[in-house]
Amino acid sequence: MASARTARAPGGKRGRSAPGAPPIPVDRLIHEPLRLAIVSALAATARLTFGDLKQMLGASDGNLSVHARRLEEAGYVACEKTFDGRVPRTTFRLTADGRRALERYLGHMEALIAAHRDR
Repeated sequence: MASARTARAPGGKRGRSAPGAPPIPVDRLIHEPLRLAIVSALAATARLTFGDLKQMLGASDGNLSVHARRLEEAGYVACEKTFDGRVPRTTFRLTADGRRALERYLGHMEALIAAHRDR
């Protein structure tokens, strides 16, 4: 076993974390399960409507709305509100910043899993 573990730093670069060193912080915004599910769903599909996300994730209107807004405020998700005739339609897409944040998060989780398996 090596004396240091490799972990992905928040900027996406690999960094060495010696045993006992402070951990690289997790992106708490994405780490929350429903927000992670929203970002993951949008990473797999270019655009999703509010109704599609709600059905796919089994979320309530209020819960989905609050978490989507947090992601939008962080610049991870873009929201577009239009009308289909007289029916309002809200569509979400993952931004470039959101995709980078998800990649950093996944890299961090992969590094944690690898470190655990290397024990």
